[in-house]
Amino acid sequence: MITAGSKEELIQDKKSRRKELYGLLGRLPDRNRPIFVKLISREETDEMTIEKLLFDINGEELVPAYFTKPKNTIGKVPVILFNHSHFGQYEVGKDEFVKGRNEMQKPPYALALARAGYAGLCLDMWGFGERHGKAEADIFKEMLWKGQVMFGMMVYDNLRALDYLTTRDDVNTKRIGTIGMSMGSTMSWWLAALDDRIKVCIDLCCLTDYQELIAEKGLALHGIYYYVPDLLNHFTTSQINGLISPRPHFGLAGKLDPLTPLKGLEKIDRNLKEIYKHDGASDAWQLKLYNVGHLETAEMRKDIMDFFKQWL
Repeated sequence: MITAGSKEELIQDKKSRRKELYGLLGRLPDRNRPIFVKLISREETDEMTIEKLLFDINGEELVPAYFTKPKNTIGKVPVILFNHSHFGQYEVGKDEFVKGRNEMQKPPYALALARAGYAGLCLDMWGFGERHGKAEADIFKEMLWKGQVMFGMMVYDNLRALDYLTTRDDVNTKRIGTIGMSMGSTMSWWLAALDDRIKVCIDLCCLTDYQELIAEKGLALHGIYYYVPDLLNHFTTSQINGLISPRPHFGLAGKLDPLTPLKGLEKIDRNLKEIYKHDGASDAWQLKLYNVGHLETAEMRKDIMDFFKQWL
């Protein structure tokens, strides 16, 4: 049960729990180290501007990224931090954002967001896209030896990307959202849980209850990056996602998706409904299930864009 408390106590509790969650992510670079960014190229299409950027974010390896925005925009625009998926296709990475992929709808999200008036940013995560080369398992094992956590380093890069977005004079820092599918879905709810500068969170096809995943013997279905040491001694999936409340959060999942056991989705939904009700924002949490597996449908895409329009 959720205990009663003042608004100040609730805010402080979430702040301390965010600190605890961040502390599970291993030895991370200095959160305040300088960020250096180089503009590699700028392309104008009929509908948007695409900047290719190269970040020095973490001090270990450079991070390529795409920043997009609607063409001929004036002033500050809302922005979506887009998190690419996995699918074992390590060469894709951030290209998913601008070129799309077979498991997702057309047009690619960069163009869909630009048409709706949003800018977007997507990084190559560790081991993907232009950072592809070293095997995921090798990255995970080497980091483990160093006291690092692969998912923690991924989260760190994206939090620093959020820091970068707040420095741009064409971004409305009060209107920042995040979205992703599969691995990107998990990244979205972790980022929103850790940083309340994200005002709207949408996760697509990877809101997974850890205990139900174990019960259904589904651990092998997720990549090794996914596993954060000692996490289950501190947090459930619902407790992590509860840190997003009262900010708007939309989860979309397939009833036939083995990566997100149905019993787990039902458990998360019950828990988050209680948390959001307690925080006075019952309408800001939504979970919608679709009769599909691990993919994005046209209905999902419409629901996603409608949610952004409503809340961001």
